[in-house]
Amino acid sequence: MDMIFFFNSILLGVGLAMDAFSVSLANGLNEPKMSRKRACAIAGTFALFQFLMPMLGWVCVHTLVEKFAAFQRFIPWIALALLAWIGGSMLREGLRGGEKDEGEASGVGFGALMVQGVATSIDALSVGFTIAEYDALAALVCSLIIAVVTFGICMGGLRIGRAAGTKLSGKASILGGAILILIGLEIFLKGIL
Repeated sequence: MDMIFFFNSILLGVGLAMDAFSVSLANGLNEPKMSRKRACAIAGTFALFQFLMPMLGWVCVHTLVEKFAAFQRFIPWIALALLAWIGGSMLREGLRGGEKDEGEASGVGFGALMVQGVATSIDALSVGFTIAEYDALAALVCSLIIAVVTFGICMGGLRIGRAAGTKLSGKASILGGAILILIGLEIFLKGIL
């Protein structure tokens, strides 16, 4: 492992974290009073999935290459369905005027966060193909770098979203839902074309 390896891993992390950044932005918009602990948990969830997916892809390349190649064509469809479902729920809540009271818990629940984590990192499965020539230690280090980069980028997205969400107040849920649907469409079109 040399400097080029680390530089390439960081760039890979930045590229993979863009969808998670956008979803973090939407989550911050939806929950402008999010605590730092909750922000770390959300960013940590995205980082965990961005770590697991390349490693899972690496394992698939070394064990189940033919089966993974057949599954890969469904990735854009899965990401679109998951993000459209979550975004649609946020849109409905915002359009109904379903803003939460001060004392009521708001924001994305555990289940929805897990779905977001999968939806934003599922394309990272294919990174297992690009790191297939790495030995297990190098693949692990690369995946850890991707996770650290993702965590930092998502914390930035949450901070920006929270600041904008405070200013947008009642419309934040609508904007956050629309962003998630657009991200799903972007992943879908990128994967199909």
